[in-house]
Amino acid sequence: MGIPFNKPYLTGKETHYIYEAVSSGKISGNGMFTKKCQQFFEERYGFRKTLLTTSCTDALEMAALLLGIQAGDEVIMPSYTFVSTSNAFVLRGAKIVFADSYSNNPNIDPVQIEKLITNKTKAIVVVHYAGIACDMEAVMALSKKHNIYVVEDAAQAIDSYHQGQPLGSIGHLAAFSFHETKNIIAGEGGLLAINDERFVERAEIIWEKGTNRAAFFRGEVDKYGWVDVGSSFLPSEVVAAFLYAQLENLEAIQAQRKHIWEYYNRAFQAITDKVQLPTLPNYATNNGHLYYLVCNDLDTRTALIQHLRAQNIHAVFHYLSLHKSPYYQDKYDGQALPNCDHFSNCLVRLPLFFELTDAQLEKISQAVLDFFGE
Repeated sequence: MGIPFNKPYLTGKETHYIYEAVSSGKISGNGMFTKKCQQFFEERYGFRKTLLTTSCTDALEMAALLLGIQAGDEVIMPSYTFVSTSNAFVLRGAKIVFADSYSNNPNIDPVQIEKLITNKTKAIVVVHYAGIACDMEAVMALSKKHNIYVVEDAAQAIDSYHQGQPLGSIGHLAAFSFHETKNIIAGEGGLLAINDERFVERAEIIWEKGTNRAAFFRGEVDKYGWVDVGSSFLPSEVVAAFLYAQLENLEAIQAQRKHIWEYYNRAFQAITDKVQLPTLPNYATNNGHLYYLVCNDLDTRTALIQHLRAQNIHAVFHYLSLHKSPYYQDKYDGQALPNCDHFSNCLVRLPLFFELTDAQLEKISQAVLDFFGE
């Protein structure tokens, strides 16, 4: 039996809570478990308002709607990210302006952001890659200076911090993912965090298909109707019930994932002259989302992945730079982004999931060390 890249972890309470949700007779969205999950995030991380969504992609699409993104607007984001980060704003007609990463870190470089700001720039979208914070102090300074909104794509960043402040609580809006590859899962699922009071009321309307239905059920209006654009962004109570079981076990899940991350990081100190390890800036924390190595070139990465596969260890690369993707390459009119391209060609992710044992970690680590001749 090989070692997979990912294996979803179940706490044991998921099916119990799903049964509870189904038995309640209320299994469409915005029921008891949805409220429990939202309350968890608001209380633990201090988000002004949260709304569960069917995916992080949907949370990003809601953010684009809330910011009033339209044709002619420019949105700056990293090229080294998942397609959803870009798609949410492309759907609204925005021009995507891609910025490069740091040379030693896949996160967006604020120095590169500033060079790209024009009078058409409406938003900056940062992606906290591997759950490690972007330089939010620098990004928010740019936001204030140029009066530009900031959206945190915190898909990978649950329970991670920037100078003691939870990721997702710093920008105007933030989006989280509960896809089965994330720390806390619901199969599919996401969350929109709203930190700016101006967006709270409208967010709920967009979330409820453009109606003021939620206000109606709270008794705030005597009837509800179509008052804005929107869509069906709510997950069912079955998804929320599953998620709540995970959230109850957040601390145990996080402790184990960080243990795995730190095990890898110790093991690979011996090969820092041959491969680049993750860098943790002094303002950031590690949330144990993923562990990666950056090889010197594409051939080395390909050979490393094949070497691990031969021992039934499933390691994978990550994003293709979006500015070079089949959809966007003929639309891209910007500068070369060498750091993004380097991570696209050279970064490899190692298995990291809750039930990974120390014996398996030893096998994976040794296989990597053997490859590099250690």
